[in-house]
Amino acid sequence: MEVGKTPLSYAAAGCAAVRAAMQADSRVVVVGEDVGRGGVFQQYKGLQGEFGAGRVIDTPISESTIMGAAVGMALAGLRPVVEMRVVDFALCAMDEIVNQAAKARYMLGGQSGVPLVARLPIGLWAGSAAQHSQSLEAWFAHIPGLVVVAPATPQDNYSLLRAAIDCGDPVIYMEHKELWGLEGEVSPRDIPLGKANVVREGKDLTLVTWSRTVHAALQAETKKSVEIIDLRTLWPWDRETVLSSVRKTGELLVVHEAVQAAGFGAEIAATVAEETGARVRRLGAPRIPVGYAISLEDEARISAEKIAACIARLFQ
Repeated sequence: MEVGKTPLSYAAAGCAAVRAAMQADSRVVVVGEDVGRGGVFQQYKGLQGEFGAGRVIDTPISESTIMGAAVGMALAGLRPVVEMRVVDFALCAMDEIVNQAAKARYMLGGQSGVPLVARLPIGLWAGSAAQHSQSLEAWFAHIPGLVVVAPATPQDNYSLLRAAIDCGDPVIYMEHKELWGLEGEVSPRDIPLGKANVVREGKDLTLVTWSRTVHAALQAETKKSVEIIDLRTLWPWDRETVLSSVRKTGELLVVHEAVQAAGFGAEIAATVAEETGARVRRLGAPRIPVGYAISLEDEARISAEKIAACIARLFQ
């Protein structure tokens, strides 16, 4: 499907972004498991047939090997897009991400960076249980040297992935496992990394979120006028947009699907409290493994109903 001609799914938008980058720059390659057959979610559909197995490279099932090879490719001048399938599997490659990719520019005195994009899908994946349903964005936002991106829409998945591939530093690119089929209009416009999106304006409360939870926030039924901000990039995050909104509303609620304890929402809440003195609240998942049974999974899921209930409690 062509960008700008018809609505695209979240997965197809990501595929279109990689295709456009590969057409524009011969240094862009794809490396990972199952990429030759299009990837688990068809986020690379047709690319190996178009660009060949030398640029869309199937690998053994070894995440540390995949990431280590990608770091070497990036240091040698390529721009690899690294497929980790889900963030849960990427834990096998943490040394390569944290000690190699993130540190190279600093350790080499700026002589060389690691311009790779690691696609690490986050979030609940219905019926997939504790080892396939984690949201670990706070881990990577904590690491100096990494850029962290979490797109919520097909448009953002296209534009932010293009920007991530063009970035000269390692980007942890965190698509959501339950958004692959989401459809929307996609145009070839640029969206810079580090710029939040005010999804809906309001005057009573600033709600900051990202990824799938943006859609839950939009669906939450409340009598209050809620300004919803989609961060889009977690590091660097758009402090100016968030602080400007909170100074207007005087209230902040940060919502994320990740476990609330030590989640990235705490960084936003602390910054807003320090800079504005506004009242701040957080809503995240309980510190429990995600259950396989639907009833247990729902305990960890941040729904529109939970967001609406939290907003109601704020204004009691």
